[in-house]
Amino acid sequence: MSARSVFGDAPFASSAKKFIEDFKRDTHPNKVNLAGREYLGEHGQTTWLPLIRKIMQQIATDPTLIPEYTPVLGIPEFSRRATELALGTDSPAILQSRVFGVQTVGCTGAVRLGAELLRTCFCSGSSWSGSVFLSSPCDESLADIFKATGFEDVRYYRYWDAESSGVCVDGMLHDLENAPDHSVVVLFASGHSPTGADLSQEEWKRVAEVTMKRQLFPFILIPAQGLCSGSLEQDAWAVRHFVSLGLEVLCAQSFSHNFGLYGERVGHLLCVLRQNLLAVQSQAERLVQTLWSCPSMDGARVVATVLSNPAHLAEWQDGLKAMAVRCMLIREWLRERLRLLASPGCWENIIKPGGLYCCIGLNAQQVEFLAQRKHIYLLPNGCLNVSAINSRNLDYVTESIHQALTSQL
Repeated sequence: MSARSVFGDAPFASSAKKFIEDFKRDTHPNKVNLAGREYLGEHGQTTWLPLIRKIMQQIATDPTLIPEYTPVLGIPEFSRRATELALGTDSPAILQSRVFGVQTVGCTGAVRLGAELLRTCFCSGSSWSGSVFLSSPCDESLADIFKATGFEDVRYYRYWDAESSGVCVDGMLHDLENAPDHSVVVLFASGHSPTGADLSQEEWKRVAEVTMKRQLFPFILIPAQGLCSGSLEQDAWAVRHFVSLGLEVLCAQSFSHNFGLYGERVGHLLCVLRQNLLAVQSQAERLVQTLWSCPSMDGARVVATVLSNPAHLAEWQDGLKAMAVRCMLIREWLRERLRLLASPGCWENIIKPGGLYCCIGLNAQQVEFLAQRKHIYLLPNGCLNVSAINSRNLDYVTESIHQALTSQL
């Protein structure tokens, strides 16, 4: 049949997705995908901690488990443990019963549900402008989620400074200082995507001061708690600090990276409120019924099993620390190789961030050069997933980056 498809001219929705498709079609034996989102081990494959694999097998063969729908708001034990993981067991919000949680379909589902709650409950005041502030750069899907929810005024605050290869703290604070009152500001507690650059505790205190002064509403993301610094407490310090100040907070958690549960889509939305908690919880339940009805069960069971068992928790933390240390070592290898090659640029900043992501400051032409000439795929903004670099491809990757920086393009 020769008739042309009505979808023949449909463009790729984002340049990042196009890079993924280009990588899949590339047949070069040395191709390297540095634009992926999963944690990859030394052999270049998505890695499961042995503990997680063991627990999944136990759950799959447990004859006492009954196949049934999950409650609309998720498994209560999972939600309780996820809340304690983010806020700490001694959190004033927990002790004062000012928080509830909802199991979601990944972190994306948590962000979408949070956005829907804000539109439903937070927008009732006539003075609210409806502005949402995202970091520049950030994952393209964040803006799409808020726009799909009905937010028309999506803006950006400065975050990454290409010249200094670090966080533009003063620019960020200036933009938030000038945001309309009651604007929603989306923040990464740790593991900023896609740069990997995080704020220090002192810088977080300054952000919190501006948030309180301008009456902004913080929507905080924790995409990989424990995998960024190797410490569960440090990676969640920002959200705990905001809560300790008495601020109302939405917090989206992901258990994809730190548990290796990518396909299971285990996420969680935390809602820390001053009042009217049960009413907002009822709104969340109503919204979930229109979004996904009820979340999946097995992945959340794995997380709840680990977090509720002290021995499992300790083993999981040790595994996370090993993954975080490996990412830090890769950063050091990358910096040292580029330094020895005398590659132009400031490479000391590569080792400052933590977690999976890193921004090496390549422009669009240099990224295109790597893809077309070297079969190495980065995100268009020059950011990459450091876990995709291993002992077998390190030299090839660094030499190719050096050529991209020194060639006349």
